[in-house]
Amino acid sequence: MTDLAIEVKDLTKKFGDFTAVDNISFEVKKGEIFAFLGPNGAGKSTTIKMLTTLLSPTSGRMEVNGFDPKTQQDQARKSFGIVFQDPSLDDELTAYENMDFHGILYKVSGTLRRSRIKELLEIVDLWDRKNDLVKTFSGGMKRRLEIARGLLHHPKVFFLDEPTIGLDPQTRNQMWSYIQNLNKSEQITIFFTTHYMEEAEKVAQRIAIIDHGKIVAQGTSNQLEKQTKTNSLEEAFLSLTGRKIREEEVSGVDRLRMRRRMFTGRR
Repeated sequence: MTDLAIEVKDLTKKFGDFTAVDNISFEVKKGEIFAFLGPNGAGKSTTIKMLTTLLSPTSGRMEVNGFDPKTQQDQARKSFGIVFQDPSLDDELTAYENMDFHGILYKVSGTLRRSRIKELLEIVDLWDRKNDLVKTFSGGMKRRLEIARGLLHHPKVFFLDEPTIGLDPQTRNQMWSYIQNLNKSEQITIFFTTHYMEEAEKVAQRIAIIDHGKIVAQGTSNQLEKQTKTNSLEEAFLSLTGRKIREEEVSGVDRLRMRRRMFTGRR
C-alpha cells in the first residue's frame, strides 16, 4: 500500500494555445502538511481544480488518496475536503444548517452526521452559535465554519485555497492552530496555498513553488533558502519567481462556476 496521499506525474493543462500547467510532477505523503506556492497566474488554482475534479487535464497522471480525479470522480470527491478561496457558505442558513446540508450532499448518515457536526463545531468554537444565521458571523467565524464543514465527511485529504486571506493576524494564528491540531488528531493530509510566506514557513513540512506553469523548486523551507542563498522563505520565493506583479489566474465568477461543477458533475 502506498504512503502517498497525492501523486502527480507529468500533469499538463492547456487552454487552446495557452499552457496553464506545464508537465509538473510532485508527491504529498499521507499525513503531511504541504504548501503549494506561486505568484498570481502561476498555475496553482488550475492544479487544484484538476486534483479536485473541477477540470480535466490535457495529459499526465494524478491520484488523490488512490483515486484518479478524472475517471473516479465520485470516489475522489468523497476522499477529500476543500475550503475555497472565496466564501461559499449560505448566509441565510444557520451554522448548523450549513453543516447539515453539506452532510446530506455527501450522504453522511443522520446519526453520524449529527454527532460529527457537534464534534466539529465544538473544535472550532462555534457550537454555541450553531443556531445563528451565518450572515451575522465575522469573517473569521465564517472561515472556521468552512473548515468544519469541509471535514464533516471524514476526508483523507484537505485542500485549502488561501484559507486565511483577509483575516487579521490573531484569527490567522487561531485558524492554523485548529488545522494543525486536526492534522495530528485525524491524520489528515493538508494541501494548501497561501500568499503569506510566514504561514508556509511556519506550518508546511514541505513546499513546492510553481511559476509560469512549471514547478521551479521543491523542499523544506530551509532547503529552499539554502538553494537560493537567502535567509527567509519570502526571499527564496522572490529569488525563484522574480518581483514583477502578476495578474490573477481566474476571476471570482470562474471560481463560482467551477464550484457548481463539483456538485453537478459537468466539466
